[in-house]
Amino acid sequence: MTGRALRRRLLRWLGAATAALLLLTILPVLLMRWVHPWTSAFMLTARVEALLARDFSYRNDYQWRDLEEISPHAAVAMIASEDQQFAFHSGFDFKSIREALRSNARGHKVRGASTITQQVAKNMFLWSGRSYFRKGLEAWFTVLIEWLWPKERTLEVYLNIAQFGRNVWGVEAAAQRFYYKSARRLTRRESAMLSAVLPNPVLYRVDAPSRTVLSHRDWTLAQMRALGGQDYLDQLDTNDDADPDAARPASARR
Repeated sequence: MTGRALRRRLLRWLGAATAALLLLTILPVLLMRWVHPWTSAFMLTARVEALLARDFSYRNDYQWRDLEEISPHAAVAMIASEDQQFAFHSGFDFKSIREALRSNARGHKVRGASTITQQVAKNMFLWSGRSYFRKGLEAWFTVLIEWLWPKERTLEVYLNIAQFGRNVWGVEAAAQRFYYKSARRLTRRESAMLSAVLPNPVLYRVDAPSRTVLSHRDWTLAQMRALGGQDYLDQLDTNDDADPDAARPASARR
């Protein structure tokens, strides 16, 4: 086989591999614009880890609820706690990324800058870890989600797959487990408490909150007010020309 023929074959192989990769990533994301996920990559990982630990009684507590069936307080609390620029960015909050890099470079406590869209991409389709390969896939899925889903769908999926305890997934399961009520009836304070455990839902507990959790709950309540409460949700379908700094409370610019 000549060198030219070998190059042509290699290019065809690379083209076919690229097309297959695009198909295998775009189709699931497109499908989930309308089809509710019955599980997530993180839920599957938790189940496998339990089996490997011979915990055969482990079950994921997961109950899907449409966005209209979830208290607006819960939606605002998660945005206030995790991603206050959610209504305005295109999947990546570059200002927060720059601030996080500067903070980490100064030797301060390592902080992240993942948006809600990035967290959906990771939790729904990928695995935990810090490799460049996984971060690259996360970025690609983030772009796909922003391209193929409206903001309301991204928020809806996030509220349903976020982890709030060792085997508690989504605000409906969390509301039932910790407050004995449906997600529709969550109050502002209860919603803020749920959001306060999101940095580490295995270490932090809703039913036995530490000082750190209580402090973050109170901070989130203040941020919810600063964002305008439920009125913030009306901005999810605004145009891209809106000024994102107009929605960022002064206390959140840190």
